[in-house]
Amino acid sequence: MSSSGSEVDRWLGTMARAGMERWRDRLALVTGASGGIGAAVARTLVQQGLKVVGCARTVSNIEELAAECKSAGYPGTLIPHRCDLSSEEDILSMFSAVRSQHSGVDICINNAGLARPDTLLSGSTSGWKDMFNVNVLALSICTREAYQSMKERKVDDGHIININSATKYAVTALTEGLRQELREAQTHIRATCISPEVVETQFAFKLHDKDPEKAAATYECIKCLKPEDVAEAVVYVLSTPPHVQQIGDIQMRPTEQVI
Repeated sequence: MSSSGSEVDRWLGTMARAGMERWRDRLALVTGASGGIGAAVARTLVQQGLKVVGCARTVSNIEELAAECKSAGYPGTLIPHRCDLSSEEDILSMFSAVRSQHSGVDICINNAGLARPDTLLSGSTSGWKDMFNVNVLALSICTREAYQSMKERKVDDGHIININSATKYAVTALTEGLRQELREAQTHIRATCISPEVVETQFAFKLHDKDPEKAAATYECIKCLKPEDVAEAVVYVLSTPPHVQQIGDIQMRPTEQVI
């Protein structure tokens, strides 16, 4: 018996929703939730009935998104939280607030990323340090604190998802190391890395802030991924049964991308 594409899509959607039921009313932390991929992920999880703490240095956009989700009648809740991820003190304060107000974290989605036009051959050391502090160290601190939050509450089915990119490629190795550490700790907490290529956000305009034409060309040369595409990948990862130990690395590229 053959099925049309739309029927298959509906079936997959039904399966994903069923798999997401176990996360309903549980708490997910999404870093970099003020726009782009982070905002799309936060919205999607709220639609699935989760409590989502969305953090960023500037929370006005997250507050607007929270109001939109509430007015739309989504079953979950978006909770804005200001956090400068380049500051360990800020990160620890955020986790302390989550612990006191919402018990703790069940899902940690390390999405926040920083890009500088500092290449390996001619970049500034300060630019490299800025990127490393947010893209690698902050991610590692959030991972540690999320795991400790799960451990102290005996949460054995949590999930840590790292959103990767070219400047965050070290995250691929980190995620595999994390997976191995979680197995050694004899926990069923899972770790996944999602690696999207060109996603149409404001990221290129921040990277090429002095050359907006170059930034625009990044998104005009091909049909790019959308933030919602990455959010759907997050739902797919979270909706897999608990016995699926590891979806290690999802790589996503636009169909038209050559390199």
